[in-house]
Amino acid sequence: MSSLTGRQIMLLLGCALALIIAGVGFYGLVRGPGDTTVDSSAGSPTGVEAVVVPGSPVVSMQDRTLPHTTDPIAYARAVAVSLFDWDTAAGFLPSDYTSAVLADGDPSGEETPGLLADVTTYLPTVERWLDLGAMEVVQTIEINDAYVPGSWAAAVEQAHGHLRPGTTAVTVDGTRHRSGVWNGEVAESSYPVSFTVFVACRPSFERCHVLRLSELDNPLR
Repeated sequence: MSSLTGRQIMLLLGCALALIIAGVGFYGLVRGPGDTTVDSSAGSPTGVEAVVVPGSPVVSMQDRTLPHTTDPIAYARAVAVSLFDWDTAAGFLPSDYTSAVLADGDPSGEETPGLLADVTTYLPTVERWLDLGAMEVVQTIEINDAYVPGSWAAAVEQAHGHLRPGTTAVTVDGTRHRSGVWNGEVAESSYPVSFTVFVACRPSFERCHVLRLSELDNPLR
């Protein structure tokens, strides 16, 4: 490992974090979450609003609240930013960063167990998070495109009316950027990422809410 450069180390970390434990399909939206077993380490919205790190500005989780909008594409973009923009050295845990998405999930609660399982695959485990925190790893997403995939119209037709009215799939294509400190030197990496956000807006709800997420890097096209 000593022969690897800082950039190569960050790329390897990126690949490791991209491993996911489960996929999400159109099936879950039609049939409901079913029997879903959730890892207790995933946690739930913590209610943490801010943390003060000595020598640093106050970081607030209130800034990550999802927008109240009826535009599914704008909403999906906000979901992407909420899940992919994080700082392991800010004093929060992964569950703090997923709390905004979980808090804005399906108001009926039907898709909540599935969504909880989905978001845990988008962020590192707590153990890995602490390891990354030692390297001050920060991640952001650059969204290149967000759109309703061409296959969605056929999927809705095949559902034969079992989807909530106003349910839309939005595929997000972006670039994940990471930076950190390795052996006292700044290391950076960037690589593509894609996924689909399933949202329900009007007429089912007054505004958009997130229902489920696709398997990471396995979006609808």
